[in-house]
Amino acid sequence: MGRADPEEGQLPAPVKPPDGGWGWVVLLGCFVITGFSYAFPKAVSVYFKELMKDFHVGYSDTAWISSIMLAMLYGTGPVCSIMVNQFGCRPVMLIGGLLASSGMILASFTTNIIELYLTAGVLTGLGMALNFQPSLIMLGTYFDKRRPLANGLAAAGSPVFLSSLSPLGQVLLEKFGWRGGFLIMGGLLLNCCTCGAVMRPLDMGMKRKMEKAQDKYEAKEMLPIGGKSEEGISTTDGTKKAKKAKKAKKKPKKGKKLLDFSIFSNRGFIIYTISKFILVLGLFVPPILLVNYAKDTGVPDTEAAFLLSIIGFIDIFARPACGVVAGLKWVRPHVAYLFSFAMLFNGLTDICSARASNYTGLVIFCVFFGISYGMVGALQFEVLMAIVGSQKFSSAIGLVLLIEAFAVLIGPPSAGRLVDALKNYEVIFYLAGSEVVLSAVFLAMATYCCLNRGKKKEPPPEKNPSTGGGSDTEEAESDVQEAEEHSSDNHQPAHSTDNAMVAASEEANHVAEEQSGEGGGCPEGDGEVLARDSSNADQTVERDSF
Repeated sequence: MGRADPEEGQLPAPVKPPDGGWGWVVLLGCFVITGFSYAFPKAVSVYFKELMKDFHVGYSDTAWISSIMLAMLYGTGPVCSIMVNQFGCRPVMLIGGLLASSGMILASFTTNIIELYLTAGVLTGLGMALNFQPSLIMLGTYFDKRRPLANGLAAAGSPVFLSSLSPLGQVLLEKFGWRGGFLIMGGLLLNCCTCGAVMRPLDMGMKRKMEKAQDKYEAKEMLPIGGKSEEGISTTDGTKKAKKAKKAKKKPKKGKKLLDFSIFSNRGFIIYTISKFILVLGLFVPPILLVNYAKDTGVPDTEAAFLLSIIGFIDIFARPACGVVAGLKWVRPHVAYLFSFAMLFNGLTDICSARASNYTGLVIFCVFFGISYGMVGALQFEVLMAIVGSQKFSSAIGLVLLIEAFAVLIGPPSAGRLVDALKNYEVIFYLAGSEVVLSAVFLAMATYCCLNRGKKKEPPPEKNPSTGGGSDTEEAESDVQEAEEHSSDNHQPAHSTDNAMVAASEEANHVAEEQSGEGGGCPEGDGEVLARDSSNADQTVERDSF
């Protein structure tokens, strides 16, 4: 999705997604960006103990670094949408990569925890937000038929990077300390600029094709008179395409729309937003509390930490597999119901595992939670793209992420307070699972009652008797279009048309010379050609007036 027209203020007209080609490079970039955006705030927790020693603060103070990163990732959604609609995806991602990298580099020189909040938290979080949202927008423009698979593969970047950044951070901490680790992490985030550079807008490719066609047309215009008829025909087609392009440019411009709030008139978007808000309230609670829950049941620290690795490993394969299933012909029209099933599966997993009291039960929970969590991660943005379309996706995802930011700030902190008050993890798992199940039931029931039934009740479009059927209307429209083309050709004659007429007249002269044996005067064939051309002009004027 390229640069927006500055006069129109909206994204360019939709171009047919290639579903491959350069899109696979865009998918790789989206994979890396998704990995950094979701895994980096969690991987930074490796440095918390050293930060607590150096700055003499508690664990809750250092945990605010990750919280601020996630808050910036979700809460700055509308700002990202406005910037993308105004400047395009590639410039925004390049700026985001520089901000994310500079935030971690500056954090390595901080002297107190407040400076860490501003650098590693605000600056790096804003930079990752400016990368995450445009990468998803570009993925939606490059893929249509294979979009579910593309979303699943891109979402797999989160568990892959989580399983690699955490061990890497531990190695960097042991060898270079937390300051050296932050500095090297900042260098790694410069790869976001590389990912942004490969996000080539589709309309740029169309402009290159138009420029090549125009150069070819100008070259053919410079050919000497009397060329082949095929060259004249191809040149005429070039003039028609150029005129159509000029007509498209002359269309009236619309007012600026930096953030399209008209998506709130879409009932499907409202249903999705409400269900997603309820989902986020309980979705992240179990993995956050899982390690402490396992330790309270008597599981050793190393084995308790390994539970998160099990979830990540299963998640890596669950997301692409779910993308393949969602792309099937008989599944894709009902992808909202598949998303509801994934949420229901996840919620029931939380509820059923609330009473797990040994390590084996927790391992089984992690396996099923990894599958369901991967399904939710692979389908969440695919469903949103299917509801609002690629043109309004930039505004839709910004508003959805802003609403999710409130749920992120409400859900996990509330669960932590309940644990401190009740000293019982079982109630928290029941509560979180119930919230996820409620979101699944709401999405399925609302989609069936409000959307599918509404489509069935809509009457079929009535045919206008004056037009006499769809085919006649299409013929009339094509006649009017041909009349406009002929009239424009008569007012502004192209050089290629003159070449074709001269070639035809020379052929008629040659026939007349063979019959009469004389070369003087006006040949009969030439007179017929001129008369035919004048009759065509008269017919064109009549059709144009009609």
